Amino acid sequence: MRGLVLVSALLLAATPAFAAAPTDAQKAEFYSVCVGISSNAELCTCKADAAMTLIDERFMGVVIASMKGSTPKSDDYVAYNTYVAKSNQICKPNY
Repeated sequence: MRGLVLVSALLLAATPAFAAAPTDAQKAEFYSVCVGISSNAELCTCKADAAMTLIDERFMGVVIASMKGSTPKSDDYVAYNTYVAKSNQICKPNY
């Protein structure tokens, strides 16, 4: 019985914590900033929806800040480029 408890505890400790999904407020801000840049409501709706499944809450902040003119930190740069490529595959398949 103690072995089962120990194995269960080890499995729980090894299970990764998942980051929080982006918030509805972030999705709304993403859409607003995107439309302000592109004037393309259809594209921005798709990109906002895609972001909700591709990235987490923290990274949504990185993406929104980037759309507003900030440069992603070097630690986020590869992930940012990957996100852009994936969202383009979803929303601009012939891009």
